[in-house]
Amino acid sequence: MAQVEEAVATTSVPEETSAVEAAPRAESATSPAEAETTSDGSSPVTKGRGHRVQKVGTVSSDKMQKTVVVRVDRLVLHPKYRRYVRRTSRFMAHDDLGATTGDRVRIVETRPLSAKKRWRVVEIVQKAAK
Repeated sequence: MAQVEEAVATTSVPEETSAVEAAPRAESATSPAEAETTSDGSSPVTKGRGHRVQKVGTVSSDKMQKTVVVRVDRLVLHPKYRRYVRRTSRFMAHDDLGATTGDRVRIVETRPLSAKKRWRVVEIVQKAAK
């Protein structure tokens, strides 16, 4: 009878340890997801909000209050002549950093802030030469 009780005792112990081992695995599976949503990253793109498009351009106008117009140039291959042609896009961006005309800035997508403003200045890459 003592052998039967020892056998029951030994079989119940591994079941308890397997339940204990299963709990940390479940916690470790949820902790990285929680860490991503709660961690405060130093990058301008916030975790948990998806991938936001970033562009680098030159400030062409700073005549408005807290708004700058950023000119972003890109090279596009012409379909017929096979030469690279410069295309320019202009974006209105919210500016809390105080960028001035001629500065190279990094802008990032954001929610609509006004009728034409959907970008935010996150970094002044290079100040304009004076």
